[in-house]
Amino acid sequence: MGRDFSFDDCGRAFTCLPVEEPGALAEALVCNLDSLLGTMTHRLCVGSPPGVWVCSTDMLLTVPSAPGIVWDGFQGVRVIAVPGSQMYARNHGVYLTDEQGLVHDIIYKGTEAQIRQCAGPDGAVPLVCGVVFFSSDAAEQLLATHVIPPLDACTYMGLDSGAPPIQLSLFFDIVLCMARGMTEEDFVKGGGDASARNARSVLWTALRAFPLSMACIPDASYDYMTMSASDHIRSLTLLPGSASHLRFSKTAHSHVDRPCLLEDGSSVTNCLLEGAVRLAAGSVIQHCHLQGPLEIGPGCLLSGLAVGSSPALQGCPLRDIVLQGHHVRLRDLPCRVFTLTGRLDDWQSPAEEATYLNVPWAEFFHRTGIREGDLWDAETPRRSRCLLSARLFPVLHACEALGLDDVLWLLAPAAAAGKRLACWRTAWRMSWQELLPCLDKAAELGARRALFFLQGQRKVRAVLLGHRDSSLLPLTRSAVHEGYHEAMLGTLDEVASMAGDVGIAARALACIAEVLGCMARGEGGLRSGPAANREWASAFGRLESGDIAGGVRELAAERQKWMSRPALLVRAARHYEGAEQILVRQAVMSSCQFVTVGQAELPPLGHWVQVACPARLDLSGGWSDTPPITYEHGGAVVDVAVLVDGCRPIGARVRRISEPELRLVSLGGTSRSEAVAELVCRELEHLQDYCQPHAPGALLKAAFICTQVVQFPSQKPLQAQLMESFGGGFEVHTWSKLPHGSGLGTSSILAGAVMASLYRAAGKAASTESLIHAVLHLEQRLTTGGGWQDQVGGLVPGIKIGRSKAQLPLRVEVEKILVPDSFTQTLNNHLLLVYTGKTRLARNLLQDVVRNWYARLPSTVQNADALVSNAEECAQALRQGNLLLIGKCLDRYWQQKKCMAPGCEPLAVGRMMDALRPYVYGQCLAGAGGGGFLYVLTKVPRQKEALHQILAKTEGLGNFSIHSIAVDTSGFSVEVVGCDLKDGAHPGEDMAV
Repeated sequence: MGRDFSFDDCGRAFTCLPVEEPGALAEALVCNLDSLLGTMTHRLCVGSPPGVWVCSTDMLLTVPSAPGIVWDGFQGVRVIAVPGSQMYARNHGVYLTDEQGLVHDIIYKGTEAQIRQCAGPDGAVPLVCGVVFFSSDAAEQLLATHVIPPLDACTYMGLDSGAPPIQLSLFFDIVLCMARGMTEEDFVKGGGDASARNARSVLWTALRAFPLSMACIPDASYDYMTMSASDHIRSLTLLPGSASHLRFSKTAHSHVDRPCLLEDGSSVTNCLLEGAVRLAAGSVIQHCHLQGPLEIGPGCLLSGLAVGSSPALQGCPLRDIVLQGHHVRLRDLPCRVFTLTGRLDDWQSPAEEATYLNVPWAEFFHRTGIREGDLWDAETPRRSRCLLSARLFPVLHACEALGLDDVLWLLAPAAAAGKRLACWRTAWRMSWQELLPCLDKAAELGARRALFFLQGQRKVRAVLLGHRDSSLLPLTRSAVHEGYHEAMLGTLDEVASMAGDVGIAARALACIAEVLGCMARGEGGLRSGPAANREWASAFGRLESGDIAGGVRELAAERQKWMSRPALLVRAARHYEGAEQILVRQAVMSSCQFVTVGQAELPPLGHWVQVACPARLDLSGGWSDTPPITYEHGGAVVDVAVLVDGCRPIGARVRRISEPELRLVSLGGTSRSEAVAELVCRELEHLQDYCQPHAPGALLKAAFICTQVVQFPSQKPLQAQLMESFGGGFEVHTWSKLPHGSGLGTSSILAGAVMASLYRAAGKAASTESLIHAVLHLEQRLTTGGGWQDQVGGLVPGIKIGRSKAQLPLRVEVEKILVPDSFTQTLNNHLLLVYTGKTRLARNLLQDVVRNWYARLPSTVQNADALVSNAEECAQALRQGNLLLIGKCLDRYWQQKKCMAPGCEPLAVGRMMDALRPYVYGQCLAGAGGGGFLYVLTKVPRQKEALHQILAKTEGLGNFSIHSIAVDTSGFSVEVVGCDLKDGAHPGEDMAV
């Protein structure tokens, strides 16, 4: 714990600093010990030989990231120094060294002449900063002395053997004996009593042979934590030097209702400040829960005050004072004691020469009526009568409870002071010197922890309700580790219930899933998995119906049954993610208001409506279109509609049939291929698995429901609905030449093709904008949870950029990118598709990305920003027709995809990209990555054969193939054709109707 410290009950080592570490895995207060450990581990110790580092905790230390300590040929012991002014050195220690950097002497509070002798060419002197390194040989030799009397009395072994305790100084007893300018006689004589002289003699014998060298680190600094309140306040309000690894914050781990009332140069750490709390520059509040209105003037330090102290502070003039609340234990009696001192007061100076509350003691006695005899016993020597020994602070009273008022009256003018004097005199009072041994450090740390999580709960509310991109995952980890998970869960339940916003409620449920996942502590199985247990069905039903508050209550009640072991916690977390997805679907389905369906002529019975669509290439911005990122952050994606090997590879056709049923047929690669799967639906119950993506015909079933061709659920049977509205049923054929998991947007574009043909076959008409939003709706109903870039890419012709704003309702706006004349042909000549031979499944990637986004991992948030900005840069590069810049955007986009979904680059794909890199401006896996198609922008036009030869010579690639692509400037086609598609009849795919 270090030596006693007047301004923190837990000592200098555990004094909290106004620092937050956004990259930390767990959110926690940063104390001086944390800072020193970071400095030692990551800066000073780097590159040192084996040995033992010793570091004082009585200082704040700043060291540059590369201290430049040379260890070549090192032996013995090395002290670390920092440069300082000769003025500062008058009250501190400095090293006197020779030209070889060996320490000649250690001078403490030396004369001007002695200090000047230590100065370097720039006038700076090497200050003793409390850090020493012992080589392994020196450390072993020092350790061996612990069994030699009288040094054995430094350990419990000696004490338990009856030896009187002995106290040694690291620098003036241990290190000093190795200084070259020290003689044995002078060193041993300087030890004081016989026991100390004997100890010094043993140390001289053991350590004298080791060389003592010094390393003075340029740009380093240290600040000794003195007993001066002014120094302490200054160290907490001034930003650390540029060499520091710390970044001070005005508010660290605190919730402040009115941050605008905190002046620059003030500091708030681990606090909850409610209402109007005004804090002047040069003042510090730590570990306090206060309610305004309060006004705290300059030069103040407030610490350890609970919310009940606020009324006493209201209207009280606070300026240049130190006000602290302490946890004290008197035998088995815990109590709270408040101390009040002035910023300028000296703890140890005699009363005749010192101040209390920044005024001379005589003036204080005159104003309050307090007498010297009230504070010190008559036998106390005059020179010992100081603030440290003054019995100023009430601890217990026989008749009434004591509070903050019982010390604040010491600030009051004489007229008001008289009323409190009698109560103060009859209370049992203690001096700071007497209080120190009674401080209950465990209770103090417990109170700080409770306040940390109380302000953390307020932070949770503020972050979620304020739509902030702050990560709550570090706080979640801390809450679980410290046993505050129930409080965190309760807060999240409350936010989800009261938000009135499906986006906020969904994020709150995702945060609950994170709490449950953290509680499982890495056990219980994978986070991703099924979430349809019947026990949760009632709560899910409430959410589906729009009763968010009721759904959250039922979820919380069900959650209590799943908390007993890791496997249950993980399963509960999956169901909370399932509940979150229900709300995400509702948020995305707000886009339905942008679906406008008009009436069109009903095609004759048996006549096919056929739609053929291009594939799409995403050139930049993908993932930013994914819910919830797209409506919480805003998205922008550059897409190109492309023909693959000269044709539109995706299509669907629909016709009305006389039978009141739905015939769902999946063809092979083209519209003329044989059927590979057929399904007939005659009852509504045959449609009920439409929301299970892997169920047969799920996409087509969802299309019938989302286009409202079929009402589901409904009391009216399916056959009755079909006969009443259309005089029969429908037959749907779908096809795609692209392999599963191609990354070219197949499923979403196919959904658009099906919906376009279905609308037309049902006598309805929908615009391209309507189809884009209708597909969003369908994919949410299908629970695949996709974004909007695929349908924008495949349904809107040519090159374009789609955008969505950070708001609900979700609306996608598309801007066509106008490129220079003939540049489209240039692109055609330089773009190639390479099938990697690897298939991928986007859904698992998607779950991870959404989970990381809801956790607001800093890397994910920064990457979302980068995706959008890169999309805008890519659009500009296309407008300029600059292949080099486009290639750079592609390469940057691939790095962004890998950041968003780590693991999306299989080893074989990495080899392929390495082989192609010298020949391309840029390259990227299409879609989410993980496999499928790679697209490349070649430096030389028409390189299909050349690239094939390069890849053929590359080992470990598997079955790859190279395909030509061309920008489709016409867009998808919708055509009503006749009944008979046999005999090779093939409707013109390029005709848009």
